[in-house]
Amino acid sequence: MEINELSPSLIWHYFDRITKVPRPSKKEGKIRAFLINFAEEHNLQYKDDEVGNILIMKPATKGYENRKSILFQSHMDMVCEKNNDTVHDFDNDPIQTYIDGEWVKAKGTTLGGDNGIGIAAELAILASDNIEHGPIEALFTVDEETGLTGAFAMKEGFFSSKTLLNLDSEDDAEIYIGCAGGIDTTSTFTYIPQSAPSDYFYFKIDVKNLRGGHSGGDIHERRGNANKILTRFLFSCMNKYGIVLSSIDGGNLRNAIPREASAVVGVPFKEKESVRVDLNLFIADIENELSSIEPNITITLESVEKPEICIDSNTATNLILALYAAPHGVIAMSHDMENLVETSTNLASVKMKQDNQIVVATSQRSSVESEKYDIANTVEAVFKLAGASVSHGDGYPGWKPNLNSEIMKVAVKAYEDLYNITPAIKAIHAGLECGLFLKKYPGLDMISVGPTMRGVHSPDEQLHIPAVERFWYLLVEILKNA
Repeated sequence: MEINELSPSLIWHYFDRITKVPRPSKKEGKIRAFLINFAEEHNLQYKDDEVGNILIMKPATKGYENRKSILFQSHMDMVCEKNNDTVHDFDNDPIQTYIDGEWVKAKGTTLGGDNGIGIAAELAILASDNIEHGPIEALFTVDEETGLTGAFAMKEGFFSSKTLLNLDSEDDAEIYIGCAGGIDTTSTFTYIPQSAPSDYFYFKIDVKNLRGGHSGGDIHERRGNANKILTRFLFSCMNKYGIVLSSIDGGNLRNAIPREASAVVGVPFKEKESVRVDLNLFIADIENELSSIEPNITITLESVEKPEICIDSNTATNLILALYAAPHGVIAMSHDMENLVETSTNLASVKMKQDNQIVVATSQRSSVESEKYDIANTVEAVFKLAGASVSHGDGYPGWKPNLNSEIMKVAVKAYEDLYNITPAIKAIHAGLECGLFLKKYPGLDMISVGPTMRGVHSPDEQLHIPAVERFWYLLVEILKNA
């Protein structure tokens, strides 16, 4: 069976079409054209703005003209992650989807369920001719994943609704009424290239096959961080033998827990066998520590030819010390909401760039603004002590929960009526665009809902088929009663 044959047919039809449209962050031209073409085909009014956000409007069905307008919102872009052995061009190739039991998955890449299923739900609602509803606005924003650019740049007055349903959360039977704010911290080392010594044994160490995942939604699971694991071994070798570091690479995206990392390293030739023994002992320790959460982790060492250059020893030492000392993971839990991560930081990527620079990207999140800046400053202090230059992004605000939300009450009753279950009311540690909308539209009444997804921001991403059906009928029921 293909995914466009699943039920409810309309939402799966549009999700299938969306998976065929490339939509990396900051490269949303093709999905924008798709959405504009959709509006024109269905004779629906639309508008866009300078940064590329699109708003499509649909009038009320007969008898619902006096209902208040509802705004649905999703983001166009997707996280583009793939396994190293997967050949895929995210700028041009469609996502290769398949069904595995109750889940829709992708072959070796992220699926794009985040936030493709939200887009599909909006298009299905706009295309349907048998749903009762008041006036509808459907908002599609650009570049949520790498900067919230669309939400940041959207001007006041772009939409008129006072009620917003964000379709970017990832758990069935849960209604989100708050989210964390976030900020990025980037640290840059400048090294002096030096000739690699000839009397050293050179090897490449690879850490791979970790689960990765969303740096907000999955950070509490204490999944392995490939950068931290790699650095731990490098630190040990540095202290024991003195090493030459030729190259280092780990992670990709600031909002994804790094799954893979590697380095090319040299040690005095007489220590060749000792390093192999040390690695075997290290692997045993890591597997013992992470056996329940990272069952597929692999750490390998293979000899390589002597590289031409290496990083000067002072920079290499400072880099390894800083990466080892840099915090990663949950920093604090909320005192106000049960089981909610309040503050966290993600050591996301380490990349060698042109001009002899090594750039370390990290991201910090917190539902408390002052703590967001505190953990960002903590990360800054670690890297400044190591001699790096440090800068912070603009950051984005959190979304303070409103337990008196009217649309929340409508959604709770709708879920109870449909499924005889009271959904959980929660805040999410991941960042949503809602905080930025609330800043520009202070009177907005908002919730975030979505079907169950797992492994988001990694090639393990999967979308739960039964949850999509429940998600669809929940939206229909909310429209009838809002």
